[in-house]
Amino acid sequence: MSNKVVLSYNESLLRSSDIELLKGPNWLNDTVISFYFEYLENDLFKGLNYLLFVTPEVTQCIKVSPQNELNIFLGPLVNSIMREFIFFALNDNQLVDSSGGSHWSLLVFSRPEKMVYHYDSSQGSNDDQAVELGEKILKYFSFPVQGKVQNMPCLQQTNGYDCGVHVLCNAEQLASYASHYGRVTGCPKLTPETVIAKRWEILDIIERLTGTGYVN
Repeated sequence: MSNKVVLSYNESLLRSSDIELLKGPNWLNDTVISFYFEYLENDLFKGLNYLLFVTPEVTQCIKVSPQNELNIFLGPLVNSIMREFIFFALNDNQLVDSSGGSHWSLLVFSRPEKMVYHYDSSQGSNDDQAVELGEKILKYFSFPVQGKVQNMPCLQQTNGYDCGVHVLCNAEQLASYASHYGRVTGCPKLTPETVIAKRWEILDIIERLTGTGYVN
């Protein structure tokens, strides 16, 4: 079976194998997460220039790069517009030249609160990576670092494959909350029903963008 292109959307190229991951139960790859982050920024939250969604590939580059090279990746994204809330899709991969890994979590930089918040659906799994990346981001913006990367209570996954879905659900809900209240703290936890429905919601979005019934 050919792994044909299903959708080209901004910088994302979704193939039939990516669609199959969404049908589950499967771990979501960086391609699917990148697509939905682009969809959040360019469609669902279009025009809200204080929100920024950083794809897994760029997040990985930032994570493994020296502090003095961060401007190579963050500069083009954040310097033209003052971003208030930045969402990073974080994984536990330590390789320099790829994303992937085996577990996803969400890191959120909040300029108004001068904090970085970490949402991990398997609590404790990505703590080291979150602190490492969070402190880099805070230093980049010349904010204090000590005690400023905080693990946040969040809905925990009940299987070994839905971490990416939790990242997408948390990013969407937190962005919506931040756009209304100007902060991240206080946002309600996800409900299990939100996570269960998200895969098919994304498939519906892809179907709408392609104008075909392929994903069914």
